[in-house]
Amino acid sequence: MELLFERSRAGRGMDLLPGCDVPEADFAEGLLRQEAPKLPELAEIDLGRHYTELAKETHGVNDGFYPLGSCTMKYNPRINEEMSSLPGFTAIHPLQPENSVQGALQVMYETEKLLGEITGMDSITLQPAAGAHGEYTGLLLIRNYHLSRGDKGRTKIIVPDSAHGTNPASAVMAGFSVVSVPSNADGGVDLEALRAAVGDDTAGLMLTNPNTVGIFDPNILEITSIIHEAGGLCYYDGANLNAIMGVVRPGDMGFDCVHVNLHKTFSTPHGGGGPGSGPVGCKAFLADFLPTPQVRLSDGVYSLFAPANSMGQVRSFGGNFLVVVRALAYILTLGKEGIPEASTNAVLNANYMMSLLKGKYDMAYDTVCMHEFVMTLEKLKHDYGVAAMDVAKRLLDFGIHPPTMYFPLIVHEALMIEPTETESKETLDKAAELFLNILEEAKTDGEALHHAPHDCYIGRPDEVNAARKPVLTYSFA
Repeated sequence: MELLFERSRAGRGMDLLPGCDVPEADFAEGLLRQEAPKLPELAEIDLGRHYTELAKETHGVNDGFYPLGSCTMKYNPRINEEMSSLPGFTAIHPLQPENSVQGALQVMYETEKLLGEITGMDSITLQPAAGAHGEYTGLLLIRNYHLSRGDKGRTKIIVPDSAHGTNPASAVMAGFSVVSVPSNADGGVDLEALRAAVGDDTAGLMLTNPNTVGIFDPNILEITSIIHEAGGLCYYDGANLNAIMGVVRPGDMGFDCVHVNLHKTFSTPHGGGGPGSGPVGCKAFLADFLPTPQVRLSDGVYSLFAPANSMGQVRSFGGNFLVVVRALAYILTLGKEGIPEASTNAVLNANYMMSLLKGKYDMAYDTVCMHEFVMTLEKLKHDYGVAAMDVAKRLLDFGIHPPTMYFPLIVHEALMIEPTETESKETLDKAAELFLNILEEAKTDGEALHHAPHDCYIGRPDEVNAARKPVLTYSFA
């Protein structure tokens, strides 16, 4: 496929922009570039065909099954996109007077309240721009809380070995050192190892529940109690909230603060790196440390205020506001009955698909899962030389986006599958059949899988060089 620069022909162009209706501005000579930028010169039909070709080569949830574990590429209703496109939301500016953006402030206020109900938290900030940004903000809450008490010796954050990689990274960025605790044979936190890890230097625990192997830890109340008895706080990574929203709340499990991925659980598609939103919720005793500004309602008027001991801003203004609009539309559409229905359907779909594959593929943990499950292809690789990567790439030939590969790290040759709540039984049956067919192919013609995919726009790229030596600019030479 040709790039726009390769399609370009000198002198070719089109007229898409209306005439300028404001006075032209003059800039100082030193601010002007000395030569015109090298932009592609194209006719409108050339540009239209280029983007149409790109769209044909793009795979999303509207194209086919997308079981990307722990990333939740779920279906996002179009009505939410329409709501976020309303002029009352898109044509405003965050520096407008508060009395002129009461509707936007109401959206933020109501979203905060609903997220607080769903997570069991007392206060919410919408500022963080993504999940990892939410982690960082939550850890700053924990740090500021301990420092406000003069407890400067609490420097360590405990993180399970099955955690998302952003957890230890966020902890280090927030100024903590990380203590890793192992998983037990059932995939949960090893309680004895946790007890041995806590002490006077424990600032807190970061935990996802259900965790990254798709298991709800039955010892969750004991886990949070161990941390609290040691004087630490408990942080909930909301990456897997899809499995429990409306059914059980992190606040009732003993967590003191939580981040929620609006772009995973409450509608906005987050493929391609954004946009995202990672609101952080906390119990009342942490609320004074939240970022500023917050929204409040008094005598029917919405206004912004700064919490007493605020950490300041972690992002400009109120965060990614239009993502918040989508999330509110999603929550209000589903309502009190629909939110838990989405969670239970996600769990049902995951367990159904796992049952179709179990006995043929090896499950990392042979137990009832939540919204996702993890298979280990270690034996397949040992016996037939076919790796998890080979199976994942072969799925592309059948219009299925591969599941997450090689994560979590505690499972060798891992494939993590998350069907999500909106997939039909027919889709899951077909997907499972393809997985089983590929397994037979691996045992009879493993060499062919090493070169998969065979029918996609490109074959298997050199992923190491693509990561280490990416070509990000066009060479006019």
